[in-house]
Amino acid sequence: MGIVTFLTFINEGFVPLTDENLQTLLIIDIFLLIIFFTLIFRNFYRFYYTGKKNKKGSQTNLKYISVFSLFTVIPSLIVAIFSLFIFNFGIQNYFDKQISRAVNNSFDIAKNYLEESKENVLSDVILMSVGLNRASGFYYSNPNRFKQIIRSEKILRKIDDVYLIDSLGNILLSDTRDISEEFIIPDDEEYDQALEGKPVSITDSLENKTTVMTKLTSLVDTYLYISRNIDEEILRYLNETEQAVSFYYSVENSQTGIKVTFAIIYIIVVTLLLFLSTSIAITFASRLTKPIINLIDASDSISKGALDVKVPDVETDEEFRQLNQNFNQMIERLKEQQDKLLITERYEAWESVARKLAHEIKNPLTPIQLSIDSLREKYKNKLVDEGKNFEKYLETINRQIKDIEKLVNEFSNFARMPRPILKKIDITQLINKTLDFIKLTTKNSINLFNDSKKQFINGDEDQLNRVFINLIKNSEESILENLQKNPNFKGNIDIEIISNNDYIVIRITDNGTGITDAKKAMTPYFTTKKTGTGLGLPIVTKIINEHSGNFSIKNKLDKNGAIVTIALPKYV
Repeated sequence: MGIVTFLTFINEGFVPLTDENLQTLLIIDIFLLIIFFTLIFRNFYRFYYTGKKNKKGSQTNLKYISVFSLFTVIPSLIVAIFSLFIFNFGIQNYFDKQISRAVNNSFDIAKNYLEESKENVLSDVILMSVGLNRASGFYYSNPNRFKQIIRSEKILRKIDDVYLIDSLGNILLSDTRDISEEFIIPDDEEYDQALEGKPVSITDSLENKTTVMTKLTSLVDTYLYISRNIDEEILRYLNETEQAVSFYYSVENSQTGIKVTFAIIYIIVVTLLLFLSTSIAITFASRLTKPIINLIDASDSISKGALDVKVPDVETDEEFRQLNQNFNQMIERLKEQQDKLLITERYEAWESVARKLAHEIKNPLTPIQLSIDSLREKYKNKLVDEGKNFEKYLETINRQIKDIEKLVNEFSNFARMPRPILKKIDITQLINKTLDFIKLTTKNSINLFNDSKKQFINGDEDQLNRVFINLIKNSEESILENLQKNPNFKGNIDIEIISNNDYIVIRITDNGTGITDAKKAMTPYFTTKKTGTGLGLPIVTKIINEHSGNFSIKNKLDKNGAIVTIALPKYV
């Protein structure tokens, strides 16, 4: 609208320059100005109100918006003041006395030229009438000679059209440049003036002609009517001068309105720039501060011990996106380290319990065993009828003692598990040895997939061999449950060795019954098997943690089997 108003103001737009059109455009512009200021105020108020509710990043937001707006407003105001001053100075100089005098003089010169042209034609008609009055005798006696005299006078006086007319406007004789031009009949008042013997200018004549009439005294009821064409260039200059003078004084009369119009147009442009800069500032500030606010929120949660939080992935600059990713990776590593620390502390507590429990249980087992032997020797021959039952009771007690002793030994092994002795080993070769041992007794299909021939890690070969035997044994027991339900079921175990950056990933997948509860399965002494001790997976987890690796177990998506994933650091 500002552009349309300006183009209309300089009369170069598609809207005609009229007072009504210009006033309408200015009213629309003022209305739009009010809307602009309202939107700017709402944006500032919204950010100020949001900043009071959520102080995180609000100060930065307001600072950026204020700086952007000031960088737009201050230069715009300075330019506006100078522009209005220069425009006002130019308007005042435009109406300087010398310019006004030059404009008026140019118009006076053009009018004087026309007046001079009329005076010349008046002189010519008088001189021409004198010659024709002298030759009036030829009008009746020799008409051709009279016509030649008229033509000679016409050429001599440089007249374009010559007419002899009567008092009724009838053309008696004529010699014209263009016979198609309209003949203007003088009015009665002009006839009366001509009868008085004065040359008369014809006021209703064509614009491009100077026309004069006078009475020929030697002829009855005859008038000489002549006209001379005005140069087209002179007429054009005259019209342009007249328009320029008219425009000059119209501008002079409305210079206050012009100044107001110019000021409004400039305010529209400045307001538009302010609105755009504010919008850009808001967008830029939001884009810049939103990742910072997310980082602040995440760091607050971390400081309170919540390591499950993550920085949301938002559309922002590449540097901030990389910062968010690094922050999330840091949180994940902290979470992993916290989990490992908790597992280590938990295992140390279970080791202490297992050690004390094994000691307390193992101490009375030997006296019990000796007591059973004494009872057998003392009462075996004395109990004739109940001898078989007595021996059976003793065997039952002895068998339970052995089961307790076995359980105590498991506790002792878990509690006294040695620290791994790390050295460079080929994980592929280690798993192949484990599979060679297992394939001697297994009936299931076991497949090994490796993307490289050799994969070296820092590890304890004996402990890792125990890990893979334990895991594959668990998979076979899970497959056995399906086999009991369906005799035609074919068990399958896939082992993949994958190189992934700084880690070697071993993934074991089976098609058994899966795992009931992965979290509880990691807890020592928790088991769902009738003869299990609940120490298999905890021992595996402890060994992998002591190798600085990661261990996880989960069901397949279709829940037909489990997936065990082990990540061990590469040998460096």
